[in-house]
Parts: sequence; structure tokens; C-alpha cells
Amino acid sequence: MLINHDTRCALDAVVDLVNTTPGDGSEDRLADVAALRRFVERNVISDIGTLGERDLAAARSVRARFAEVFATAGSGTRHTAELLNTMIAAAGTTPRLTDHDGYDWHVHYFAPGASLADHLAADGGMALAFLVVAGEEERLRRCEAPDCRFAFVDLSRNRSRRYCDSRTCGNRLHVAAYRARRKEAAS
Repeated sequence: MLINHDTRCALDAVVDLVNTTPGDGSEDRLADVAALRRFVERNVISDIGTLGERDLAAARSVRARFAEVFATAGSGTRHTAELLNTMIAAAGTTPRLTDHDGYDWHVHYFAPGASLADHLAADGGMALAFLVVAGEEERLRRCEAPDCRFAFVDLSRNRSRRYCDSRTCGNRLHVAAYRARRKEAAS
């Protein structure tokens, strides 16, 4: 699957945003405005000014809608399309070409001066929409590690990725399986 740089960055930001949700009962990693600022910086989101409590609440709302997209992915494209259409329309999507900060020409889907939430909903929603249009909705996954459940986009060639990070979740489960086999063989 061919995904351009901008779409990949938007997908990465969506995944990062969804994974700030405390799905396992742990603490919310988007707990305050400072955490929201770190999210913006980590994902190199442009055209964002001063952030406040209103931005935090709106970003959490967008996060919940993106989480719903991941939860429904694979259960019916029509429902996913409705979720994305609603989110993209509410963001006031305004596609425009830009070449800022040393990047080549690319498309931003958010209106100039848009809030962070509208920026995320527009760019992230469009990136997810491209996957749906390409018939690749099943690439939106949750980690299969029983104690994780982080979201990720499987961009492997053969769509075989099962864990959010093979070095942590995947390796941990493979080591546990190996130890269980060794213990079984020893007894």
C-alpha cells in the first residue's frame, strides 16, 4: 500500500492520540494542557498557537471519535464511513496546498487558523478515509497482547502485524511462550 508522507504523519498522530486513552485503567496520558502541548510537539503539528482547557476538552472529544473508528474498523465500512464523514464535516475541512517549514508541497485539510481539534479531525479523518477508500480498513488494529490493546495501523506488506510494537509486546509474548514450552518440556 502506497501512503505518502503527510498521510503517514496524520495516521501516526491519530494513533498517538488514541493511545493517550487509559484503556487499561491506567492514568490518562492527555491529562492536562502541558500533556496536550507535548503531544503537539511530539507529532510536529503545525499552525497551533496557544493551547488551553477548551483545546484539551476538544482534543479528548476527537480522541474518542478516533477510538470509535478503531473499535468499529472491520465491522462494516458503511459505519466507519459515517463516523469519518461526520468528523471531517464538523471540522470544516478546507483542502489547500502548502509548502511550509522546509517540506515540499502537500495538502492540509484544515482551514487556516483552525483549532487543534479541527486540525486533528480534518487531517486525521482524511488519512483514515484514504484507508477506507483503498479498501484497507482492516489495517486499523488493536494490539493483541492481552495487557496492552494500544491502537496501531498495520502497514506491513502482508497485513500480518499483531502487536503495537514487536520489541515490547510481541517480544514479551514470544518469550513467555518460549518459557512455557521449555517448562512443559522439562516436566
